[in-house]
Amino acid sequence: MSLMADLHFILPGTASPKAGVQEVGNKAWNLMLMAHAGLPVPPAFVLPTQWCRRDQPVRGPLLSQTLNAGIARLEAATGLAFGAARRPLLVSVRSGAAVSMPGMMETVLDVGLNAETVEGLIRLTGNPRLAWDSYRRLVQGYAEVVAGQPATPFDALVHEAVSRSEAENERELDYRDLRALTMAMLDCYRSLTGTAFPADPREQLAAAAEAVFRSWDAPKAASYRRLNGISDEAGTAVTVQTMVYGNAGGTSGAGVGFTRNPATGARELYFDFQFNSQGEDIVAGRQKPRDNDRLRVVLPAVWVRLNDLCRVLEKLFGDAQDFEFTVQSGVLYLLQIRRANRTDWASVTIAVNMVEEGILTPAEGLARLAGIDLNAVVRTTFAPPVPTALAVAQVASMGVATGAMALDQETVQRLSAAGKPSILVRRDTATSDIEGMALAAGILTASGGRTSHAAVVARQLGKVCLVACPGLAIDLDRGQCQIGEAVLSEGDPLSLDGNTGAVYPGRLESTTERPERALAVIAGWRQAAA
Repeated sequence: MSLMADLHFILPGTASPKAGVQEVGNKAWNLMLMAHAGLPVPPAFVLPTQWCRRDQPVRGPLLSQTLNAGIARLEAATGLAFGAARRPLLVSVRSGAAVSMPGMMETVLDVGLNAETVEGLIRLTGNPRLAWDSYRRLVQGYAEVVAGQPATPFDALVHEAVSRSEAENERELDYRDLRALTMAMLDCYRSLTGTAFPADPREQLAAAAEAVFRSWDAPKAASYRRLNGISDEAGTAVTVQTMVYGNAGGTSGAGVGFTRNPATGARELYFDFQFNSQGEDIVAGRQKPRDNDRLRVVLPAVWVRLNDLCRVLEKLFGDAQDFEFTVQSGVLYLLQIRRANRTDWASVTIAVNMVEEGILTPAEGLARLAGIDLNAVVRTTFAPPVPTALAVAQVASMGVATGAMALDQETVQRLSAAGKPSILVRRDTATSDIEGMALAAGILTASGGRTSHAAVVARQLGKVCLVACPGLAIDLDRGQCQIGEAVLSEGDPLSLDGNTGAVYPGRLESTTERPERALAVIAGWRQAAA
């Protein structure tokens, strides 16, 4: 392997990509297209998929040298220096297969922080809270992804810090709290691994890249490929991207958006946003994004820009898109984009609307629907009368589902083997639950947002999914959950309405409707093409 010849760069004014999507992965390919179109993409470079297909002993000796060559270009582009005590460059390390696999592989953020660079970041930004928040995020993310440690002890430290400071959540911790939390996490890392957290930024970077390559073979990634007919041989690229900081406080935040509603297909910006956060807070599904309405009020120019970008992105890519974005001090950046996973109902609606809007031709609209059984496209609703709802959650995927309540994917698998439908109820469904999600009739979570990776996967699987259910508390030891005042045990019947977000006790009867107008338009396309 050569060094620079094996790297692909994503920089302002980048030429349209010469490498194929199979080589650089879907994520990097799309970033290259956006950078070429002049859209706000942070500088990055890509290690192509061929690196993943080589065994670690083969790629290992050259990996650090190649990463250093890429970092040198990022330093030149940004005016920052990786590992420097002044003006430090921090990066994210992300996966990128040729076919998008939302949440199935790993990401490490804030790579490059240590005791010296954290002080440099404070001098660079004047924001000690940002610096210490980023450092504690790196320690936990690195521990989980690179060192293979559980999240639980680190989450417990966060909970203790929040309780001690009497804050509502970690976004309210000040820099002193976060500095103490970082030190506690460094001690926790040493206790769990038996070694100190690596202080060398270049060691962090190489280990993070190796971890991303390894994540191609993770059980959840293998399950996703099996369920979606994706080859195990392709491998993942690694994208190393300059960090932008949604956790900088004030007018900073992170979000995930869809250019159209992925459940219904409606032409509307469908998004989750949270101030003072990084993207993993949204996509991991561990938190409830609360700031959608505040974004419109606090940052009206960003809100207008997001809506304008929906049309720009659809024109550029010719389809509805799912994009991750960060706002740093009021400036919007696009971090990644992919074709939006959607329900079949949404696929029909989007294809018809895009033809009517002139984005697609009728022939292209038909091609978009080639894999869908149009006779099976229905929207299911519960037949009246319905009981009083236990709660109303956020809709992530529409339809209705009734089944026995299950609190883990093993119970879902057992019920499925017995021929019984189930509702998977979790505090925050992770993509590691994909086997259970594939078998369950519906999914209900206490936390998370409509755009989390788990919600995206649920839509792709055609599963009813409700998230951020108020009043939902789960007791795994007792095999029970409480929704409002009702206490349910595993096996009790539960019904989810993905049209309204309502959660009902018991089993309900359903009825269906079809997108008749859209189907008539599609029939007209076929008749005209005959």
